[in-house]
Amino acid sequence: MKKLILSILLVSCSLGVFAQDIDYARKVVKTLASPAFKGRGYAEKGDQIASAFIAGEFKKSGLLPLNGNSYFQDFDLSVNTFPGEVEVELNGKKLRAGADYLVEASSPPVQGRFQVITVDRALLNSVEKVLDLVEKAKDAFILLNDQANPSEEGPEEKKMISQAIEALKYDENLKFKGLIVCTSDKLTWTTLSFQTIRPVIVVNKKGLDPKSIQNITLNIDSRFIPKYTTRNVVGMLKGTSGSDSTLVISAHFDHLGLMGNKVYFPGANDNASGTAMLLSFVKEYARQPPKYNTVFLAFSGEEIGLLGSKAFVEHPLTDLKKIKFLVNFDLAGTGEEGIKVVNGSIFKAQFDRLTKLNQLDHLLPKVEIRGAACISDHCRFYEKGVPSFFIYTQGGIKAYHDIYDRPETLPLTEFSHYFQLMQRFFAGF
Repeated sequence: MKKLILSILLVSCSLGVFAQDIDYARKVVKTLASPAFKGRGYAEKGDQIASAFIAGEFKKSGLLPLNGNSYFQDFDLSVNTFPGEVEVELNGKKLRAGADYLVEASSPPVQGRFQVITVDRALLNSVEKVLDLVEKAKDAFILLNDQANPSEEGPEEKKMISQAIEALKYDENLKFKGLIVCTSDKLTWTTLSFQTIRPVIVVNKKGLDPKSIQNITLNIDSRFIPKYTTRNVVGMLKGTSGSDSTLVISAHFDHLGLMGNKVYFPGANDNASGTAMLLSFVKEYARQPPKYNTVFLAFSGEEIGLLGSKAFVEHPLTDLKKIKFLVNFDLAGTGEEGIKVVNGSIFKAQFDRLTKLNQLDHLLPKVEIRGAACISDHCRFYEKGVPSFFIYTQGGIKAYHDIYDRPETLPLTEFSHYFQLMQRFFAGF
């Protein structure tokens, strides 16, 4: 009877910590994805606000700074930003930024009212037709009705049309005012390190007839910054073993920032959730120190080309050769369909151990394997010979690189089980 009571008490205590961890994670996601953090981009210094918050959490938990007395590692990047007004009207009717349209991230500033010339995809199936179209649209916007079903096109025609669309967007030798792309695809934004010659507006508005559009009115303030200083956040907790071997836990904190002064991209799942996982380990290991030295890397510049991790491996603040393993957390906010492990097939022994740990206590629905893919910050380390995983959750909400990736709709369904699994995985080194 005493053993049973003790067991129940232990479970109760465990559940108390369990609930506390998920509450902390939710608080971190809500904070990072709030309007005050400006989408954690490079307009209005959203990246600086976010990095300062993370450094504050590092300091609370007693992490050692690795860059002298600073948790920060500065580096420079180029970026096109949209800090001011972003307004679009079609036929005099105002569209909703982020919901009805996106301004392509490479677009220059533009103001004014312009004629619209509408074409369908089929008209772009030859160089001659494209050049003739551009000639007619010297002072106008071309509106591409891209809602047609590409499956009706043959492989060569599809390739030609895709190349034509890329040329209309980016080829500076083609002289016309701008491009509107009407699509039925989900509106997905990005951030880019360059500015092109013409604005591109991508529109997906229910009930809009592209052929009815005669004019477009624009007020778009974009500013290209050739040298913007941002920063990674780096700290370490010493292990109990006395070994100089190191484990690394990483996540990028940057997101897409602002598209105008009224619309921001919250980035709750991408990647406030991964940052919350990193900070949850900071908090846990401060309470119960790990066996090995553990370095925590919160990267800026991921969305614009894995630039924060690139800066770190080029100027490392810890010996890369002493890293036993790195795990990079990105998109950690769902999990209804389990997790996928990039580099799982490369480091098969570690992947097999992870799957066995999951099977032992049935923590996550699935642990799926994937090969090498240079799609997140682990890649820069893997290229330098560092054993590494990039893990992301699957299932749940589909919001991604849009205005709907918000904390209030991010379920964190399997976050606690995911944390427990990775805690056991790290303990096995």
